[in-house]
Amino acid sequence: MASLSSVFLLLVVFSLGNLAYATVFTLQNHCRYTLWPGTLSGNGAAVLGDGGFPLAPGASVQLTAPPGWSGRFWARTGCDFDGSGNGKCQTGDCGGTLKCTGGGVSPVTLAEFTIGSTIRDLDFYDISLVDGYNVGIGVRASGGTGDCQYAGCVADVNGICPSELQVTNSGSVVACKSACAAFNTPEFCCTDDHSTPQTCPPTPYSEIFKNACPAAYSYAYDDASSTCTCAGSDYFISFCPSG
Repeated sequence: MASLSSVFLLLVVFSLGNLAYATVFTLQNHCRYTLWPGTLSGNGAAVLGDGGFPLAPGASVQLTAPPGWSGRFWARTGCDFDGSGNGKCQTGDCGGTLKCTGGGVSPVTLAEFTIGSTIRDLDFYDISLVDGYNVGIGVRASGGTGDCQYAGCVADVNGICPSELQVTNSGSVVACKSACAAFNTPEFCCTDDHSTPQTCPPTPYSEIFKNACPAAYSYAYDDASSTCTCAGSDYFISFCPSG
């Protein structure tokens, strides 16, 4: 029979092994204004950061995800919440509440992740402009193995957004819609007769996003140049990475 000390040691080793598989996301606000990051977990996975929280300029926060976690992060801007966490945001709003239980209302820049179930499995991650753009986001892998590419949209897409895609507040452009959100037609949304990569090529609107942010998804079938992989990594997510 194993001694109590041996059993304790095995439990410690087992626990440390599990911790080694956890993924740490560090969210950093490099914008000159407060953000309210939103988080959404998929497939019943653990909710990170209670779904949403304020993040002051220059501040950062760490969130730990279990193995196999999948979900997304985005920035909400221009928010006003009361003491009960009820309120609205100019961009990225998730139902008028501080702690999101659903995704952010487009247009919004998304950081999307699917984490491997073990430290040797690949993580998949990307920055998506498929739902439009509100602030720049960059993702940098740390301590992983494999390609571990930088994913990001550093450019100020709001500054080059065509007038028909603009979302404005008090005369300022605060977000840029996708063509799908603006026009809701199959050729822009990759639906109906345009639901395959062959029948839904890039459009002049998606190419505006792609030219500004080559490392980000610009439309639904932009996989080849936009999906990144890494194994056993932690991730730094920077809002307004260009400062």
